[in-house]
Amino acid sequence: MTNPAERLVDLLDLERIEVDIFRGLSPNESLQRVFGGQVAGQALVAAGRTTDGERPVHSLHAYFLRPGRPGVPIVYQVERVRDGRSFTTRRVTAIQQGRTIFNLTASFHRPEEGSIEHQLPPRLDFPDPESLPNVAEEVREHMGALPEALERMARRLPFDIRYTERLRWTPAEIKEKEDDPRSAVWMRAVGPLGDDPLVHTCALTYASDMTLLDAVRIPVEPLWGRRGYDMASLDHAMWFHRPFRADEWFLYDQESPVSTGGRGLARGRIYNREGALIVSVVQEGLFRPLTG
Repeated sequence: MTNPAERLVDLLDLERIEVDIFRGLSPNESLQRVFGGQVAGQALVAAGRTTDGERPVHSLHAYFLRPGRPGVPIVYQVERVRDGRSFTTRRVTAIQQGRTIFNLTASFHRPEEGSIEHQLPPRLDFPDPESLPNVAEEVREHMGALPEALERMARRLPFDIRYTERLRWTPAEIKEKEDDPRSAVWMRAVGPLGDDPLVHTCALTYASDMTLLDAVRIPVEPLWGRRGYDMASLDHAMWFHRPFRADEWFLYDQESPVSTGGRGLARGRIYNREGALIVSVVQEGLFRPLTG
């Protein structure tokens, strides 16, 4: 039986069915919709497979248009928008059962020498990942045991996720800190992902959608237990600044600058263990109160 990291690599290994058309698997899991990070990661794989491989992706911008159905394959059509001297641009349309569910535009560029170099310093008041329990262990501690469906999902998670503090807050502590919608997690793939840089980039794209909208929820409810809101990703943007490996620890520092009108905005900064900023992320999500 393959481990979750190997399953993630398989999930990102799309079948080429025409020159610029690919097909991706969609696991038949107990979810209402296909996980958005999966669609984004697969779409980026499709875009990267149509380039010469010499230019890494430096940014992507995407829209989630319709929920995807678990268990149904997704077809990715790639449009070769531009192959310039310095930049390569691809547009990807994800189609399931004849309907467009997702659009992505990705730009590729080889880093150039002699450019401006600076970085705002990261927040440093985080414990090391080795000192923290992973999310499944922590939720079991709070709930006593995970429901069977969540237990199966936890065993299949391709990333080890360790919240630096927020998961342990009580509702009273949340109320005290409602003016500080922030969250931070350490993450890494649960096993080796190989040496293809595109796989690591697409794996991190997958991971970037796993916890980012938590920052919007933090002021109103615990991150564990029954949810009071139905959430859905609306759009997603990423900028890749430096090389990295998604199977080594990275810190995902997240915040929500605003939430209003049923939509919440979240920003994330991803750092390696040395504190270098490797990726910036912005996402907007839809939040609707659950009834009943």
